Amino acid sequence: MERLERWELRHGDGRRLFVYGAYGGQPLPQDAPAGAWPALHLRHDALNDQWVAISPARNTRPQSAVTGSTAAPACPLCVGGPELPFAYEAAVFENRFPTLLASPPLPPQLDGPTAPSRGRCEVVLYTPTHTGSLATLTARELARVIAIWTDRSIELWQDPEHQVVLVFENRGEDVGATLSHPHGQIYALDRLPVHLQTRMDALVQHRRTHGTCLTCEVVTRDLAAADRRVRDNDSFTVGVPFAPDWPFELHVRAKRHGVRRLSDLTVGERRDLAAALREVVRIYDQLFDEPLAYLMACQQAPNDLDARPAEDWHLSFEFLPPNRSPHQLKVRATVETAAGLFINDTVPEASAAQLAAVATVTEGVEMAPIPDVEVVPAPGFADVIDT
Repeated sequence: MERLERWELRHGDGRRLFVYGAYGGQPLPQDAPAGAWPALHLRHDALNDQWVAISPARNTRPQSAVTGSTAAPACPLCVGGPELPFAYEAAVFENRFPTLLASPPLPPQLDGPTAPSRGRCEVVLYTPTHTGSLATLTARELARVIAIWTDRSIELWQDPEHQVVLVFENRGEDVGATLSHPHGQIYALDRLPVHLQTRMDALVQHRRTHGTCLTCEVVTRDLAAADRRVRDNDSFTVGVPFAPDWPFELHVRAKRHGVRRLSDLTVGERRDLAAALREVVRIYDQLFDEPLAYLMACQQAPNDLDARPAEDWHLSFEFLPPNRSPHQLKVRATVETAAGLFINDTVPEASAAQLAAVATVTEGVEMAPIPDVEVVPAPGFADVIDT
């Protein structure tokens, strides 16, 4: 068991910073306190019964291209940048340009329902190295990332206001990523978005009608569908779903009933998850001989009406790449965006065969043993919270 120390600091503007691993006690620059966020709020779309976040500050986010193999002078996530001016191994900080805040401003009084943008927006730095991905992290780095996702999820779930904790990654300019440094994000939401509500309703209805777990049945079908499987392991299915929205969509789904969140994973399951995530990104990188842009969402069980993890939910990581060929992107057209009917330009089994063929090529690439990592508060960490 590797004990990964967690140090908690604060930027001068009040944002929290968690440094994981070695920390030499260096102070953070005392930025000016955060200003007001007068336009930050939620608006209710009455016809679709869903909430929309209004966050114009996102237009001021920095951007950086891939430059160099270890660091980019303009990258705010590299060592020496405004977020971490000192050396680090991995870190999490509250987003400087948030969509959600723990203490949001009051919403404006308008001619329709509004609400505060309550929640959290955090950025997860996988490594201080400026280039790379989940496919190129060392076994130790990858195990640490999973431990950090778990650690932050546990704390965010402890807030009774939070119904959803969504770990995700946007990789590549084709999906809108503004920074190329290997990183992901975590959003904690105080209400259930429509897409997740639909999933929960399906699980509840199936349990009422059949008395069984719908996700277990999906796992069983995926395991039986050899023409959609790409690379399974003892703990996770890895394959193209039966009805994917995107041509090369892949899901990594927990087999064991009861694995609803990252914190439910055993030591062996964490290792299998690391191996599966690395393999998926390796496959994508070799599919068209270049790093493939994708959206990755870690779907942990939301809270149900009793504030407990939703029953019959299986933890999954869903990869949604926009490409339908090396040089063509799938664009959400009118019927998909306005009506919600996705049109997949490929046959799922054909896409799975193409991905599986690449998986065969990567099969001989071995990864060092995945260590077991446990996050622990650093000795005396409370002494540096207000540094």
